[in-house]
Amino acid sequence: MKIVVLDGHTLNPGDLSWSKLEEIAEVTVYDRTDDKDTISRAKEAEIILTNKTVLDKETIKCLPKLKYIGVLATGINVVDIEAARQAQITVTNIPGYSTNSVAQTVFAHILNLTQHVAEHSTTVTNGKWNKSPDFCYWDIPLIELADKTIGIIGFGKIGQATAKLAIAFGMKVIVSTRTNKDTKMDVDFVSIDEIFKKSDFVSINCPLTEETTSLINAEKLSLMKKTAFLINTSRGPVLNEEALSAALNNEQIAGAGLDVLSVEPASANNPLLTAKNCYITPHIAWATTDSRKRLMEIATENVKSFINKKPINVVS
Repeated sequence: MKIVVLDGHTLNPGDLSWSKLEEIAEVTVYDRTDDKDTISRAKEAEIILTNKTVLDKETIKCLPKLKYIGVLATGINVVDIEAARQAQITVTNIPGYSTNSVAQTVFAHILNLTQHVAEHSTTVTNGKWNKSPDFCYWDIPLIELADKTIGIIGFGKIGQATAKLAIAFGMKVIVSTRTNKDTKMDVDFVSIDEIFKKSDFVSINCPLTEETTSLINAEKLSLMKKTAFLINTSRGPVLNEEALSAALNNEQIAGAGLDVLSVEPASANNPLLTAKNCYITPHIAWATTDSRKRLMEIATENVKSFINKKPINVVS
């Protein structure tokens, strides 16, 4: 079989190996693929692996040899699943590989917003501590997490991992979820409006669906405390960026930590790039080395299982 990886760079920029996949079949890896090149690069492939390269209905129609699409991520919105199903193409994804890494990023943003380590380190490097009349100083108020309330929207694996970390910090955890309420963790399940009203930190950990698109809007943000912070490591379109920018600039809420935006790479005119106290990382919550190794291992097992006619992690 011929395997084509359409956009392998983000998974493996050079620090991992495709060797286990190459043991299975002939593999061609492209770092990135423009839409105009997708068909020409994939037309001979029976197996395609894609991360963000779109495989829509028209593209799938032009790939008659294609039998399998492996999405190198959990989200599958880059593939027209119905078109693949009609063409009898198996589609798989990679579940659960980045749970701990994403939860860790939630708290990286929370700690950045409360402890300001990088900013204070910069002042030390620039000589402010050398000139200080006191043994210490802080330029921004520091916030202790113990006994603060974190509201978690979505309680899948990442939401639950985030809750565990919050409990370890001594935080009170409240959760809004449409599905999973079966847990032994010390959390309270509340309505989504209560999340915004009661939380000192709101962490968005739900998937992107029609129902969750623009779930975080001006109305919801207006319910938040002026001292509260919003964290989003899920998907950019879950929140209305204009509304969040306005809430930050009007000091309606205290700050935000984001790992995702509605358009990626970031659009130069995205209002959040210049919003007050808004910290944005470039969609890296999933990208720890350990997480990417797991992704590579699961992707390889997905392909092996398909070839052995026992497909796993099927989403089509």
